[in-house]
Amino acid sequence: MEDCFKFFDLKLVATMTISGVDLRVGKNIEYNNSICTVVEFSHIKPGKGPAFVRVRLKSWETSAITEHTFRPEDKFTLVEIYEKPYQYLYTAGDEYWFMEKETYEQVALRKDVIKDNDKYLVENIDVLLLDYNGNIVGIKMPVVVEQRIKETEPGFKGDTATGGTKPAITETGLSIQVPLFVEVDDIVRIDTRTGGYVERAKR
Repeated sequence: MEDCFKFFDLKLVATMTISGVDLRVGKNIEYNNSICTVVEFSHIKPGKGPAFVRVRLKSWETSAITEHTFRPEDKFTLVEIYEKPYQYLYTAGDEYWFMEKETYEQVALRKDVIKDNDKYLVENIDVLLLDYNGNIVGIKMPVVVEQRIKETEPGFKGDTATGGTKPAITETGLSIQVPLFVEVDDIVRIDTRTGGYVERAKR
């Protein structure tokens, strides 16, 4: 990730190595020259033959999830990811600009680092930039963000009990399904993990 930007005040710890049997959900490791997150882990003890571990790894670079089988004694480099608070400022061309909240240092990230999080970025939103070995390798959004509805069909007053939904477009271009009573210019809360509507914010 040679084009990523660097933190200048980051203190790094020594590289740690863990065994296959110590892999757990949520741990980040280096595998095939890529950073991967363990999203599933099972320690298998068959009736015959040696024990093994089965894991599903999610690549930070491609977001692809792959399944692998390892021996308990296999070694992996544990990746320490650091989180640092930043504020999103604006987008200029293909660059997304952020400001470090303590030093006011500004950095720009490309789309391949931002990935699909661009649909959740509104000016001045607080985020966490993820650092590995001094390089920004990703972005962590709040679980819930608020956005203004830009396009949707007319709302229906009092229609809160039918459970019906309709398509809507937010200010960032995100397509979501919203209840029938939501109108243009309403502020809604969106779950960034699923991209789904949560509720309408109080006016």
